[in-house]
Amino acid sequence: MELVIILVVLAILVGIVVVLYNRLVRLRNAVVNAFAQIDVQLKRRHDLIPRLVESVKGYMKHERETLEAVVKARNNAEQIREQIAGAIGDSQAIAQLGQAEGALGNILGRLFALSESYPDLKADQNFRQFQEELTSTENRVAYARQSYNDSAMNYNNAAQSIPTNFVAAAFGFEPPVAMLEFEDREEIQHAPDVSFT
Repeated sequence: MELVIILVVLAILVGIVVVLYNRLVRLRNAVVNAFAQIDVQLKRRHDLIPRLVESVKGYMKHERETLEAVVKARNNAEQIREQIAGAIGDSQAIAQLGQAEGALGNILGRLFALSESYPDLKADQNFRQFQEELTSTENRVAYARQSYNDSAMNYNNAAQSIPTNFVAAAFGFEPPVAMLEFEDREEIQHAPDVSFT
């Protein structure tokens, strides 16, 4: 009788470990999948930029420095994106990607701000199309980044909570997974000044 009770308790414990292990696997795979979605959108963004630069070159001859900065920031971000493909759990690599993408976003913002000074460029159909595609891609990147950060938070919470943390430590699950933030991003999102006087 005692042997049966011990076997039942042991079976319950093994069942709990299996359930917790499988949960950690699902959450880790969700993080990997969410990062893959970011990667797809960043690749799309990086592929659009050379075409955008080509479309503005003829109009912005005096802004060569800005165009070169855009290309340099794009190349840096693309290089880092390719390097960290297998380093999703590496917080330093994720931080580097965030910094590079933030810098790229800033320089693109400057490019679009400068384009306001060129009426012919603003009227150019190709430029407007690239601008719309890039805006759409930026929205997709933001959505994918939020999905990744949500997945990373869910994984981190599970891997650091009792009793799952014991299973995570025993089987080599490595929390925490770093969140992806685009550093130095100058997103100016405030309401316009309105005066009724």
